[in-house]
Amino acid sequence: MAHFHEIDPTPDRVHWGYFASDITPTLQIASGDIVTVHTLSGEPHDMPPADSGYTILPHHLEVHSATKRGPGPHLMTGPIAVVGAEPGDSLAIEILDARLRQDWGFIVILTKYGTLTEDFRHEYRRVVAIDRARGVIHMPWGLQLAARPFFGVIGTAPPPEMGQCNSIVPGAFGGNIDNKEMQPGVTLHLPVFVHGGLVSFGDGHGAQGDGEVCSTAIETAVSGTVRIELEKRTRIERPWAENSTHLMTMSFEEDLDEAVKVALRDLIKLIGQKSGLSPEDAYLLCSVAADIRVTQVVNLRKGVHAMIPKWALEPPR
Repeated sequence: MAHFHEIDPTPDRVHWGYFASDITPTLQIASGDIVTVHTLSGEPHDMPPADSGYTILPHHLEVHSATKRGPGPHLMTGPIAVVGAEPGDSLAIEILDARLRQDWGFIVILTKYGTLTEDFRHEYRRVVAIDRARGVIHMPWGLQLAARPFFGVIGTAPPPEMGQCNSIVPGAFGGNIDNKEMQPGVTLHLPVFVHGGLVSFGDGHGAQGDGEVCSTAIETAVSGTVRIELEKRTRIERPWAENSTHLMTMSFEEDLDEAVKVALRDLIKLIGQKSGLSPEDAYLLCSVAADIRVTQVVNLRKGVHAMIPKWALEPPR
């Protein structure tokens, strides 16, 4: 029987700005358990003015005052240890739901990380109103956006030899993936590098476009419920994901062209595993049925995700 758990983002359950293999787990679960994770987004300078009328969550202020900041900006809830997880295994994280937690978010042009740093040389930020009941984000100039909340950060602990990793930079352990496809119905597969896996969540986004070009999405607090399954001895090298319609591989490289190649090679391999096609035929199939998408270009390592519809892998009738 699966057990149900819930984690609030209290100071003792949040690590700020980094991933590492030596963070003490805040929760231990069995494979198949279901966890509701509550997260926060925003550092002290991201908070709306006190007279703005927006509601600031009490945990937000507590974390800011009682948690030590690492090299990055993200507030991650966790980590969660899975009993029996060992290096060489993987964790299958099924996203069951994702919900907005507050009535505001923010979006920022960060000159150091944005795509057009030569064009936009000054930091620029806006606070946006969120109608949680309607699932609508109100942009300052009047546009209404449909909210599609998701966790921008989902990651296991990196290998011990990597030490403390800046939360901005995604890697083989996942982390700051910023993939807008991580919606309810998706199962994300992450490599395990340390005992327990140690998976954390954070960086809630209310809405994001592919690329995340100005350096942020609609940053906001998000709650999500996930089912975490242990997969033994899979020896995957990077995250991959699936939903009811597609398989998806992901890569993170400093060079965008290299990121495309890594994601495509992983997709060719995955197609072979799922369908039995030769690498040559899988490569042909990718050219006519797969999509190569730019996940984000602002996290120092650029992200690419390659998607193939599952119908293309079905045997002929």
